Parts: sequence; C-alpha cells; structure tokens
Amino acid sequence: MAPSRTILITGASRGIGLAAAHHFAAAGHQVIGVARSAVPAGFPGRFHSLDLAADDFAEKIAAVTAATPVDVLINNAGAGRMAHLGTVKLEDFDAIVRLNLTATLLATRACLPHMRAQGWGRVVNVASRAALGKDGRTVYGATKAGLFGFTRTWALELAAEGVTVNCVAPGPIETEMFREHNQPGSPTAQTVIGAIPVKRMGQPEEVVSALAFFAGEHAGFTTGQVLYVCGGLTVARDPI
Repeated sequence: MAPSRTILITGASRGIGLAAAHHFAAAGHQVIGVARSAVPAGFPGRFHSLDLAADDFAEKIAAVTAATPVDVLINNAGAGRMAHLGTVKLEDFDAIVRLNLTATLLATRACLPHMRAQGWGRVVNVASRAALGKDGRTVYGATKAGLFGFTRTWALELAAEGVTVNCVAPGPIETEMFREHNQPGSPTAQTVIGAIPVKRMGQPEEVVSALAFFAGEHAGFTTGQVLYVCGGLTVARDPI
C-alpha cells in the first residue's frame, strides 16, 4: 500500500485544482490548498487564502511549508488575459508573469528543503497546450512555455536527489475559467470543440489522472517530461 503523502496544490479553489484536491484526499493523502479566494465549501483538507501574486507570497508560502512539510507540489495556479501583440498592456504582462512563473518558483523553492532532506519529492507543473502557440495568447502562452523551461531545468538539477519534476499541459478543459470566455453553445465554444480530434471538451478529472501519475510512488524514473492532455489537439503541433 502506498504511503500517505502531504500534497500542496496551488489554485485549489476551483477547476483542475479543486478536482485534484478531492482526488488526492480520497486516496488517503493530506491535502493543503492555496488560492486567492476563500475556502470552497467542502474542501477536503486545509486551505490557505493567499494571493500568489502578492509581494509577501514568498514569506507566507514559506510559513505554510515550514509548519507542514510538503512531499508533492502541484503548481496549478495560473491565469491569462487575452490580447494580441499590439494591445498587450505591460501591467498585464507583469501580473501574469508574477502569477504563472514567479509564484511557481517561490512555491517550489519553499517545498524543496523537505523533499531534499528525505530524498523523495514530486513537483508537477500545470502548463497549457497554448504554450505551443495560440492566437491572442502572447502573455499566457509565453508564461506557460516558461513552465516547460522550469520543468526541464529543475528535473536535471534535482534528479540525483530523488525529486522528480514533470509538467501536464491541458488542452481545452471544461472549467469555470474556460466558460468565462466561451459560453456553452456559443460559436467560439463550438469552434474549439470542432478542432479537438475527440470532438468533446476535456474534464478536470482527466487532467487529474495525469497529475496523479507524475505524483505517484512509481513515477521515480520519469522526470523532465511534458504530457499533453488535450484530446489529440497537439498531435500536429508537438514534434515527436
């Protein structure tokens, strides 16, 4: 039987993060959720309302991990603001970089001492297939591609210490964030679905299955990898 682990999930208040929290708690793990919003009803673990883009996030996440050492970190928090190159606002660029990249770096560094000390750890970054290129996603795509770089570099740095670092890159997933920009039945939503080879949206639980593999006890020989959960959407874009 696999041991119980302490799993910290950022962006745990909804969507993929909340689905992951319920999955890992049901599997017997201790779950710590972090997000800017208030604790969601029925959250299956401890929850810390922290603004990941705030100036004091490094201090606050360090306090969380000092109080409860973390074995598995799921860097799921992220956001994007659609804009084409000519209309990108620098304040939006700075805000999205701070949330999608800086917070990922700070959360990972806060968890590392315990992982290194015990010679075992799992870091799973949640990127997006938009990192391969998507219209209107200058900032979002760039920051999600940056997570690929984090993943590959950290995997090399930490492999000998028993800590793996991998990345899951979802395609169109039916979450609150997707529906905020693509109403059900709208032309934009239908266009998105029509482009997916499996002809349907993905569900948060399907992404969680990939997270669970990388976070698992038997994934120790897999590191530095990016797994697309996209219904086949990236097949023509992602080189073999």
